[in-house]
This record gives sequence, structure tokens and C-alpha cells, in this order.
Amino acid sequence: MAVHNVIVIGGGVAGTATALALREAGITAEVYEAHPSGAADGGAFLTVMRNGMLALAEIGAAEAVEAVSFPARTVALADEQGNRLGQRPIEGPARTLTRAALYRALQELAVARGISVRHGMRMIGATSGPDGVEAEFADGSRVTGDVLVGADGIHSRTRRLIDAAAPEPRWSGQHIVYGYTPGNPAGLDVGEYQMIRGSKAFAGLTVPGGDGRTWWFARLPGTGPATGLSPSQWRELALATCPAPAYDVIAAGEDVLGSDSYDIPTTPHWHAGRMVLAGDAVHAAVPAVAQGASMAAEDAVALAAALREHDGPAAAFAAYEQRRRAEAEETVATSARLSSQ
Repeated sequence: MAVHNVIVIGGGVAGTATALALREAGITAEVYEAHPSGAADGGAFLTVMRNGMLALAEIGAAEAVEAVSFPARTVALADEQGNRLGQRPIEGPARTLTRAALYRALQELAVARGISVRHGMRMIGATSGPDGVEAEFADGSRVTGDVLVGADGIHSRTRRLIDAAAPEPRWSGQHIVYGYTPGNPAGLDVGEYQMIRGSKAFAGLTVPGGDGRTWWFARLPGTGPATGLSPSQWRELALATCPAPAYDVIAAGEDVLGSDSYDIPTTPHWHAGRMVLAGDAVHAAVPAVAQGASMAAEDAVALAAALREHDGPAAAFAAYEQRRRAEAEETVATSARLSSQ
């Protein structure tokens, strides 16, 4: 039985890109996002690497992302004293942008192409049967479709519906703090990432260009997840352990955002019945290799192609998993290994 109508849970990269990919495949999709607008970590920034940009190009979304982003050109490694240890180009196209800008660009593109994107819709349950799937939301509403894609992030409700025994996200032992500092106090070239490895923490600085600021992040060790910290407390936490070359940049930081870093090394069941997972819901990585958004875009392309090429959800989901599981899990493992070094 062919799939014609898809419920997409989650309006982040994986969900919106999946809806766009499905439209390219001739399949109708509707996106349901729990947050009133964007997502809780919208202030963070990321890089969409070459593989992600190529996947976005396949669904006609690369140009929209390029319009709200900056080229990521080179990465340089420095030690705790600020001595440069090496530099290499970043294989392009690769783009740096805030998470909020990426979400907004993809969602606006989806709406422009006639895809319904509804915010404030928190799914609380779903049932899958031989003829379709029904999702229930916190406001009491229900929707039906041929299949449901759970692109609802690392704490995915859909993952639990597919497998009640699915593993919990694994805390990496680190916090991630992001911020933005006026000017270019480190004297970086536009489009350059300077990665500074300290004895206690790791920091990254970049001047993407265009907005007159240095964008920075710090990966910090922790004894346990942190909750309820204010922006100034996150900044102080970063200053306590960050490498010296990043100290002044972080001290002058504005719009500071902190979070705990988790990953999902493996998910035993990617799908069940008429429900399937995509993006962080199935293979979340810590940000050391900057592949989270790119993997989500690749999932979108692979899942839409599988649903177009195979007759029925079971065969399509199996083909999608076969194409994506090994590569995604290898990327998650590589990122975890690099993050711990």
C-alpha cells in the first residue's frame, strides 16, 4: 500500500527537512512542533557540513539556508598558550548559522511550498494500525495519516512509543556553553574556526562575518547535569575552566546559552508498525564533529526516497534503516571519542 499522507512530529531540522523531501517525492506531509516557535536551544549555533548542504540541495533547500548563513572556510587548532598547531580548509560547501535561523529558514520554505507547519502541538500518544496511524496532542486534538515520522529530538516521545525499553540519552560528562562577543578580539579571519584545546576544557571561536561579532562555544567537564543556571552563571562556569586564549572573548560574551551534552549511541528499533524515527530522535551525537544537522538532512532525503521507491511502510522503513544506521552510529561514536579527548 503506497504512502500518501505523513504526520511529522517535530519542526526542527529533521522534521522540516523530511516534510520538504516528502513533498519532492510527491507525498503530502504535515509538521507538528511542540514549541510555540522554534526550539528551546534556538540561541546555539552550528555548522551544516558539506554532506548536509548536499542533502539540502537535493530537496531544494540549500539556497534558503545559504541566505541566512555564512561560509565556514578553515579550522585551526591552537594549544592552551594560543600557539597554532595547524590549519586546514573545511571541505565546502559548509555554512555556519544559528539553530534558530536554520529552523526558521526551513519552516518558512516549507510553508511557502504549501506544507502545514503547526506550532504548540505537543504529541502525547499515537496508535498504529494496519491502515494508518493516529496521533493525539496535548490540546485534545487528533490527526490521522498513513505513517508518522518521529523527528521530535533527543528526548523523543515517538522513540518510547516505538519501543518502551529504548535506551535513555547518555550524558557525555560535559556542558556546552555558547555565546556571542562584539567585535573580533582574537583577530580571526572571517570564516575561520579556531579550536583551542586546554587541559580542562575545549573552546572554539569563529567570526562568520556580517554581524560584527565573534561566535564562541566551550565544552566543559562536569560532575553531573546542570539545571536552572542563568546566562551569567553559564558564562562563569565557562570561565572557570576555559583555555586562556578564549578567556577574554568569553568574559565579554553576550546572549550566553548553556546546556548539558547528551548522545544516543544506538537505538535498537528505528521503526515499528507505521511509525519511524529520524534525526536526533534516533541517533543524537555530541557536537564534536558538527554533524547533527547534516545527519538529519541526510535522514530526510533517505526516508523520502525509501517511501517513494517501496510499496508500503514496512519495506520502506527497512530500506531507510539499512541505508542510514551504520553510517549514523559510526558518526555518533566518532563524535563521542573526539569529545572525550
